[in-house]
Amino acid sequence: MKLASAVLICAMTLATSVVLAQEKIGIVLLHGKQGGGPRDSSLDSLHQKMQASGMVVIKPELPWSFSRFIDGNWNAAMSEIHAHVQKLKEMGIKKIALVGHSLGSPAAMSYAARYPGEVHALGLLAPGHVPYYYSLCIPYSPIKQCGVKDGVEQARKEIEAGNGDKKQAQVDINQGRRNVVWMTARDYLSYFDPASDAEMAITAPNIPANVPVLWVIGDKDYLIREGRTYVFDKLPANSKSQYLEVFGNHLSTPAVASDQIVQWLKAALTD
Repeated sequence: MKLASAVLICAMTLATSVVLAQEKIGIVLLHGKQGGGPRDSSLDSLHQKMQASGMVVIKPELPWSFSRFIDGNWNAAMSEIHAHVQKLKEMGIKKIALVGHSLGSPAAMSYAARYPGEVHALGLLAPGHVPYYYSLCIPYSPIKQCGVKDGVEQARKEIEAGNGDKKQAQVDINQGRRNVVWMTARDYLSYFDPASDAEMAITAPNIPANVPVLWVIGDKDYLIREGRTYVFDKLPANSKSQYLEVFGNHLSTPAVASDQIVQWLKAALTD
């Protein structure tokens, strides 16, 4: 009798655990360019509130982190994100969202477009990395973006000359600051070519229609001047998608909007 009771209790406990796993929301939190690691606190407040709400959060260091900047190509970055999504699925979590800050936003979008059915919502926070605008050489910030445009043109020439897999100094612009990245021409184009799916306007129409998207932008962010038309209005219609403007800058937006982000994720991932 005691053995039967013990077996019943174990079975009930296992069933409860499975149900709880199914009910939990899993998040892969994607940091921005030159973020990640212990020196980056930009996502700490949001991370803590997600955990406090019961979400299971994976916060990886990505190829564009401060210490890896920039490691490999865009395809390899998508594979890394896929591995983190699979970890959540192996835990039995059924509802998974990608939440990206800055460059993490186009990465989240690209993953959702490439792997339909793997994630169920996207949170795009202070979205950044704009190959389209780099290519126009617009004075989008205090420094004109021509360096990236020239870099893309040079990378194409290097590939034509058979030097596509040789690492060289390349130009990057991060919030108006000019940086140098050591990448091959082929890898550089995978991140900076305006026709690639690292460009949000290219990827937006390819997001699965059943994946709702939250776009959060601060009033002091350079990209706010483009409003909804640049990317958000190109997304497939979804009644749960939301465009949200907050008082904040590029770095502070995830913390400023943390409560709204958590609330939206819960609502968007509830059937």
